[in-house]
Amino acid sequence: MTLMPIVVTGATGQLGRLTVEALLRRGIPAADIIATGRDIARIKDLSDRGITVRRADFADTDGLAEAFAGADRLLLISASVPVGERVAHHCRVIDAAASAGVSLVAYTSTTHADTATTVLGATHRETEEYLRDRATPSVLLRNSWYLENYTGRLPQILQHGAVAGAAGEGRISAASRADYAEAAAVVLTTEGHTGAVYELGGDASFTLTELAAAISAAAGQQVAYADLPVADFARTLAAAGLPAELAEVLADADRGMSRGEMYTDSGDLRRLIGRPPVTLAEALAGA
Repeated sequence: MTLMPIVVTGATGQLGRLTVEALLRRGIPAADIIATGRDIARIKDLSDRGITVRRADFADTDGLAEAFAGADRLLLISASVPVGERVAHHCRVIDAAASAGVSLVAYTSTTHADTATTVLGATHRETEEYLRDRATPSVLLRNSWYLENYTGRLPQILQHGAVAGAAGEGRISAASRADYAEAAAVVLTTEGHTGAVYELGGDASFTLTELAAAISAAAGQQVAYADLPVADFARTLAAAGLPAELAEVLADADRGMSRGEMYTDSGDLRRLIGRPPVTLAEALAGA
């Protein structure tokens, strides 16, 4: 297919950068990719490779219009800002994309956003509703949790011999950022996705008890799962150095996991990327 430029928001973050790399692997010329972010100094290397780099601050309406000028498709990666600001930021991006004549907005939402009970889930649901109300051609990439949310905590987990959480025995269909990025690149570069809702996650779900057992096997060290009340888990995260609001949001996400809100058996991720997603065991071995 013939494409005009593709905008990737949040290219200064991990998922955005991985999506840019996935687009390049799929044969999209560097000149047809627009990588955006608030601090473009962090993506100067992309500019050096021929990718157009533009500043895009979700709070700056005029700047968004300039960043999206001439684009055909856009990946809206949900904003890493305080929860109360997220929806307004997303709406400004959607409005700017529509004004720029973008033909498709791909939005990174969360699994079961339409029924999720979490604080994060509510922001995704409101954004999805705004896309529908605005009649913006879109595709919803409802990503489950990242495997990296756990592999990134391995030093602390091994130090304390415990995985702390508040997810009970809820099953989690976590997948790697790279696999979610590849799925995003697929929908941005192929036809037939407008209006689709993809529930994306790994093929093999796990509980946090099973996560602890898998870490024990991979590390040769006994690790247990410490299931905490939500408020206690929030305090534990805050004591570990997270801002209080973020700690409460993450603890609330675990509460949603206990209700199955991060579980999917749709197989959508595998079908989009054309292979099995990275498994928990593979991610632990790599880490």
